Amino acid sequence: MVAPRPASWHGPTVLAALMLAAFTFNTAENLPIGLLEVISESLRVSVSAVGLLVTGYGVTVAVASLPLAHVMRAVPRRYVLTGLLAALVVSSLAAALTTSYWLLLMARLLTALAQALFWAVMGPVAVGLFAPAVRGRVVGALSVAGSLALVIGVPAGTWLGRLSDWRVPVAVLAGLGIVSLSTIAVLLPTSRPEEEDAAYGVSPDVRRFGIVLAAGTLSAAGAFAGFTYIVRFLGDVSGFPPSIVSVLFMAFGVACLFGVSVTGAVLDRFPHAALAAAVATQAVGLLGLYVAGTDPVAAVVFLVLMGGAVGPVFMTTQNAMLHCAPGRTDIALAANSGAYNAGIAAGAALGGLILPLAEVRGAFLAGGLLSVAACAVLLGGRLLRLRPEPAG
Repeated sequence: MVAPRPASWHGPTVLAALMLAAFTFNTAENLPIGLLEVISESLRVSVSAVGLLVTGYGVTVAVASLPLAHVMRAVPRRYVLTGLLAALVVSSLAAALTTSYWLLLMARLLTALAQALFWAVMGPVAVGLFAPAVRGRVVGALSVAGSLALVIGVPAGTWLGRLSDWRVPVAVLAGLGIVSLSTIAVLLPTSRPEEEDAAYGVSPDVRRFGIVLAAGTLSAAGAFAGFTYIVRFLGDVSGFPPSIVSVLFMAFGVACLFGVSVTGAVLDRFPHAALAAAVATQAVGLLGLYVAGTDPVAAVVFLVLMGGAVGPVFMTTQNAMLHCAPGRTDIALAANSGAYNAGIAAGAALGGLILPLAEVRGAFLAGGLLSVAACAVLLGGRLLRLRPEPAG
């Protein structure tokens, strides 16, 4: 149980609202993955075009995160967060009402713009409400909420969208956004961003900042080169029927939730090891699916391994930014979110390019190799830290 600072007795309630917002944003980002065919048939566009709803989202977050964080760096976070959540509500309603692919794409890009800044300001606001000794657990709580999007949000949205219409779960997201918006607008104190407790890194380190940024980007590209097409892999390669694929998709989310829960519990004690373990586990999961994914039992095992790693990777990189940020933590978190989403966009696009050339298994091979590269970056950074300083 995270103990709030006496001066911030609304901390747990605000944290809960931020967790709900993280859940909503993550569900909005990933929902098209579960509804690729449904949206494709409804709007009469190709599955690859619907895949661009994920790629375009990631590109927008990647490009906009740092500039938006810089522009809004002096605005009180209460105003910023309420504005971002208002944008989430409006864009979700617009997406739910549209019958045009291009209008849907525009609505998702607006959501992506809001998410680009949300991840930058959410972390410092949340951890600033609690004692410094439990920052890792606060980050873990936010990550659990984000992971619940894969466990509950996307599977439930996929089920609801297939049962009725894909627009229905999108409209539900607008309702969740209103709940978060109302809570934060009422309870979050208005203060200057630079005066917040978590405004600056605990142990500024430019080299560590660069290493985490590079490893996180490569890891995201690897994960989403495969994950974007996981439904097709489980059907075409592993041979699971659609009803079982839906269950396995939820199992992936449960593994993700378990991974962030366990990692969050140890993150304050082992921040460096937690990141390395998550990236290495992701590499094993992706490469295992490529090698042995035709066997249903092996496919489930490696799918769970991959799921258990994807969530912790982003969580551990975000936590690292709160420690090693060379300047303001919101700028560092924006850079990390932007880089991570650039990896998501690149990975989804790479997987799409590989599909017609090497089928869906090739996308998982590429994802695994990118994850191995991320491990190499972290190992290189570790060796640099261990190297003794030159004499004199």
